[in-house]
Amino acid sequence: MSDRPRQRDLTQGPVAKTLFLFALPSLGVNILQSMNGSINAVFVGKFLGEKALAATANANMTLFLLYSTMFGFAMATTIMIGQAMGRRDLTDVRRTLGAAIGLFGLMGVVCAALGWAFAPNVLHWLATPDAAFPFALTYLRVIFLGMPFAFLGVLLTSAMRGVGDAVTPLWNTLLNVVLDAGLNPVFILGLGPIPAMGIAGSAFASVLATFLSLLVLIWQIYRRDSAIRLKGPELRWLRPDMKHVGPILAKGMPMGLSMIVMSLSALVMIGLINREGVDMAAAYGVMNQLWSYAQMPAIAVGSAVSAMAAQNIGAGNWSRLNRVAWAGIGINVIMTVSLLGLITLAIYPLAGLFLPTGSPAIALAAHINFMIGWTFVLIGVSMVVSSVVRANGAVIVPFLILVLSVVVMRFGVGFWLYPRWGADAIWAAFGVSALSSALLSIAYYLHGGWRKSRMVAA
Repeated sequence: MSDRPRQRDLTQGPVAKTLFLFALPSLGVNILQSMNGSINAVFVGKFLGEKALAATANANMTLFLLYSTMFGFAMATTIMIGQAMGRRDLTDVRRTLGAAIGLFGLMGVVCAALGWAFAPNVLHWLATPDAAFPFALTYLRVIFLGMPFAFLGVLLTSAMRGVGDAVTPLWNTLLNVVLDAGLNPVFILGLGPIPAMGIAGSAFASVLATFLSLLVLIWQIYRRDSAIRLKGPELRWLRPDMKHVGPILAKGMPMGLSMIVMSLSALVMIGLINREGVDMAAAYGVMNQLWSYAQMPAIAVGSAVSAMAAQNIGAGNWSRLNRVAWAGIGINVIMTVSLLGLITLAIYPLAGLFLPTGSPAIALAAHINFMIGWTFVLIGVSMVVSSVVRANGAVIVPFLILVLSVVVMRFGVGFWLYPRWGADAIWAAFGVSALSSALLSIAYYLHGGWRKSRMVAA
C-alpha cells in the first residue's frame, strides 16, 4: 500500500485549487449527514407515527447542544494536529491525537452515564409533550449509550482533515449513512430474526452504524499507515497529558459555545416569528430547510480553511496564509451565491414541495428569502475569516464578535423595531447581525493581534 496516498500537503501547490479540492469532500460529508437525518425522520414518522417523530425531534435538540461542545474540542484538536503537520512533526501529531483520544473517550463514557441518568430531567426542561415523552426517553437513552463511539468517530475524522485527508472521512460518512438507513427498518419493524424494537430500534440502528463505521475508519487509518496512527510504544500517549489536553479544552470551549450561542439566538428569534402566526412560522420553517443547503459551502470551506491555515501556520508560511483566507472567501461567495440564486429562481416550486398548493405561506417564504437570503453570503465570509484566526489559537475575540452580532445586535434591532415594523423588523435584525459580524471579523483579521496568539505556548 502506498504511504498515506490520500493526505494532501496543504502548504504546497496553488492555493485556490488545493483549497477547493480539499473542501469538496467536506461538502459531501455535510450533504450526507443532512440526508441521514431526513431518512431517519422518514422511517420513524412512517413506521411509528407523529408521537415518535416528535420524540426524536426533542431528543435531537439535546444532542445538538452536546455535539456543539464536542465539535469545538474536535476543531481545536484538528488545529493542533494541522500545525504539527505543517512543522513536519509527526511525533507531536500522534501525541496530540493520543491525548485527545483519551480525553474524548473519557468524555464519551461520562456523557453516556450522565445522559442515561438525567435524560428524564432534560426532557422535562424541554417541555416535551406528555404523549411523546416515553418515546423520547427511550430514544435518548439508547443514543446516549453510543456517545463514546460517536465522540471518537468525530475526533478521528477531524484529525484526518488536520493531516490533509478529507476523502477518507467522506467515504466513512457514506458507509455510516448506508448502514443507518439499512438498519433502521430492520430494528424498528423486526425483520428476520431481529425482534421489533420500535423507537429503540431506530436509536440502536444509529448506534450500531456509528460503531461499525468507527471500526472501519480505524482499520483504514492503519491500512493506509496514516500520520495519525499509533503503534507500539506510541500507545502510551493515549493517556491524556495537560500539555496537549489543556489547549484542547481552553481553545475548544469558546468554539463549542459559539455554536450554542447561535442556536439559542435562533430559538429566541423564532419566538418573535411565531407571533406572526402559523403561516409565517411555516414559511420560515420551509426557508430554513432550503437555506440549510445554502449554508453547506460555508461550513465545508470553513473546515478546509481551518486545516489549511493551521498547516501553513505550523510551516511559517504567513504570506500563503493571506492567500488561503481570500481564496476561501472567494470560493465560498461563488458557491453560496450560486445556490442562493437557484433557490431564489425556483422559490415557488421549492416551497410548494413542503406546503399545500395555494398556501399563503409560499408567498411569505419568497418574501423572507428576498429579505434575508443574501445574509448567508456574509455569514459565510465571517465563518471563513474566523476559521483563519482560530487556526492560530485566537478564539476569544471571534467568540465575542459572535455574541455582539447574533445576540446584542440581532436582539437589539429585532425587539426595538418589532412594535413598529412587525415581521420586517425580524428580517432587518438578521441583516444587521450578518453585516456587523462580517465587518468586525474582517477588521479583526486585517488589524487585530491574532497573529501574536498561539495554539500552544512555546
